[in-house]
Amino acid sequence: MAAKEENCGNFEERVQKLVENGYETVAREAIACTRCPLQKSATKRVIGKGSCNPKVMFIGEAPGKTEDETGIPFTGRAGKKLDKIIEYMGLSEEDWFVANTVKCRPPENRRPKASEIECCKPFLIAQITLLDPGIIILLGNTAEKAYCPERKLEWGVPVEYEGRMILKLYHPAALIYTASKIEVQKAFIDKNRDLWK
Repeated sequence: MAAKEENCGNFEERVQKLVENGYETVAREAIACTRCPLQKSATKRVIGKGSCNPKVMFIGEAPGKTEDETGIPFTGRAGKKLDKIIEYMGLSEEDWFVANTVKCRPPENRRPKASEIECCKPFLIAQITLLDPGIIILLGNTAEKAYCPERKLEWGVPVEYEGRMILKLYHPAALIYTASKIEVQKAFIDKNRDLWK
């Protein structure tokens, strides 16, 4: 499965090979990947963190500066907000996993481009397949566009998509910049608690 820069290859075939070879292969291949330009400026690949048997999988946008330095998602200011969301949801450490739409930090913290998301998507889909979460929570519009580009989800309204329940919530960074969204987000969570109990 040698990765070639700018060649995203056959999507289904890549996912199938990753899944067949197991989670460690997903991480190893993501670390070795040179398929898109993001890898040129990345310090570390940010694969994911959390339980290997999660009830909830959170999908964020992309690694930021702190994540790029540590290789761990959601370790900066947005990570502290995500910790509060997880706590408010009543989830224990065994209940959740978090990853991003891309494994490398985009320069200047810009949004990842559609082509970059597509190159990285087999890693994300393989993670979802192998971890088999009960529900996927898409943190913001970029995660929505990456995971289900043909759908337009309403904030806080769960839907079934490809056999899984998905729910779109505000990205934790949005709660930093718009404090009024915190109470709205809590209302979304309160309304949907049955999805992860």
